[in-house]
Amino acid sequence: MGSMFDDDYFITEISKYSYIFPNPRFASDEGLLAYGGDLNPNRILNAYRKGIFPWFNENDPILWWSPNPRLVLYPNEFKVSKSFKKVLRNKKFSVKFDTNFEQTIRMCAKIREDKEGTWLIKDMRDAYIELHHMGFAHSVEVYDNDEFIGGLYGVAMGKAFFGESMVSLKPNASKIALKALSDVLSSRGYHFIDCQVATEHLQRLGAKLIDRDIFLDQLEDSLNYGGDIGSWRSFKWEYKDGWWNKWIFIVGRFYRERFY
Repeated sequence: MGSMFDDDYFITEISKYSYIFPNPRFASDEGLLAYGGDLNPNRILNAYRKGIFPWFNENDPILWWSPNPRLVLYPNEFKVSKSFKKVLRNKKFSVKFDTNFEQTIRMCAKIREDKEGTWLIKDMRDAYIELHHMGFAHSVEVYDNDEFIGGLYGVAMGKAFFGESMVSLKPNASKIALKALSDVLSSRGYHFIDCQVATEHLQRLGAKLIDRDIFLDQLEDSLNYGGDIGSWRSFKWEYKDGWWNKWIFIVGRFYRERFY
């Protein structure tokens, strides 16, 4: 598709009384396809099902995006560098799931607000906290003893995980969280982690850009499978070198070859 700056490109206004979105396959490459509506959790879930996500700054209207290309991380393709492997082997940390979602999203907002301002305004945080209570939004938290040092959060539907934000209060904390999430999702047959837009950091960790149409096809397929609605607090992870990583790779490859 063309650019949203083209004279003939139309951005749809969403009514508060309708959860219908434009077809993202016809959106501009930048991905902005609609504005307006609200942050009702059910609207957000409907957006994710269509490959669309909200992203806007304070005092802006709510903006809805589906960029092309799309950055995704296939769980079994997480790249562990030699230096990061040393961090993982030291095990001077613990990883938990869904034990403190509100702190995780709050710290994701604060670290950005302190630097350059944040899109994670209170209305956005409240919406995802509600999605957490509904069993769709989840956090991965990293602790040094009992001190929260980083993590991430996102939304899970079917066999897709939509990453939203990460935070590190100490070096490597968010990478540890993403590695833990990748391993757990791979073992549970998840197809991909949606990373939304390109960043060098995530690409160094194994994420890759794919055409939006391919992403939307894979998303449609992943939603045909049962997911893990509800608390993930019982999920466990410890870094295991050698055979475990080979097992994760084999399981991930099996799902990739079977479904794609």
